[in-house]
Amino acid sequence: MITSQECGLMPGSWMADTSEEEEHPTVPIGLNEMTIPRIALLMSVVTLSALLVMTSIIGWSIYDFLNDFEDSLDSGDPTVLQVDGRWGWEAHLLFDSCSPLAEAWEMPDNLSQQDDLFYYPGELSCDWSHQGLGDHAVVVLYNRAPNDVDLMLNLDSTSIVFSETGESTLLLSGFSANSTFFAPLDLVEDIDEETVLLNASHVTVMDAVVSLELNIMRGANQEPVHSDEGESMQVHYRVWDADNESLLDEGDLPVNAGDDSRYIDGFGWSALGLDIGQDRGLLSPGTTHITLLPPGIAYGGSEDHFLQKSWLRFELEITSLTAI
Repeated sequence: MITSQECGLMPGSWMADTSEEEEHPTVPIGLNEMTIPRIALLMSVVTLSALLVMTSIIGWSIYDFLNDFEDSLDSGDPTVLQVDGRWGWEAHLLFDSCSPLAEAWEMPDNLSQQDDLFYYPGELSCDWSHQGLGDHAVVVLYNRAPNDVDLMLNLDSTSIVFSETGESTLLLSGFSANSTFFAPLDLVEDIDEETVLLNASHVTVMDAVVSLELNIMRGANQEPVHSDEGESMQVHYRVWDADNESLLDEGDLPVNAGDDSRYIDGFGWSALGLDIGQDRGLLSPGTTHITLLPPGIAYGGSEDHFLQKSWLRFELEITSLTAI
């Protein structure tokens, strides 16, 4: 009897449309028939574990986000944001040119003797006599609330922008309780006259808005060089007690426009916005302006200082501006 092997036939090779090699693929060396299912099972377990870990991470992130969002809403509770029936922040232009907005209240006869947390009884309207394109002014904000707040500052005009952003909006995040913030403005359009409204709104409580009206007009004496934040200059100053008009001091000082740690906060910021000729003071001095400093940016933080509760009125004249 002749066997199939003797005929040269491989068992089953003639019964399939494909070769035996294709029908029964060669298993890689070192692996047996149980290895592939074991690897697949192991990979499934690893994949499942990774999915569980990712789900836990995503779940915790969502939980943390919701908690933060809830805290934000809690901080936006109107009862938390109000102090004595009004929103807990206020704003004014640093120039001594402010009056009650829409005549809604009366300016106190004696500023330093006010029995109130706020510096002003209500919202303000302030004048800014500019010296041309590129001039600066400074808005000061105070948070009187006992908690931090997040504010969005918005200008309803394209003529001026916030120096920090170069835009008409500025997010003031985490504005600390009982603190002060200086917001310098840049004039980016050479206008003759315009009224701009600055709104300081709480980011989650839409009705919580404090407004500041800015009446911008062209100044009489135009000077081409505007002092920028951080620039060094020499100024001649005079300072009075704003309530009794007594002259407290007069002299000449070097100052950096903006934040100058050598002096009270309001002095350095009062220098921003002074302008001078192309000679930078070599032939003649520049402009003069007057600013009004509440105690918080004057000597309010100096315990037992004889001017601790005083409002100060500064007159500054720029006599020279350091060349850049």
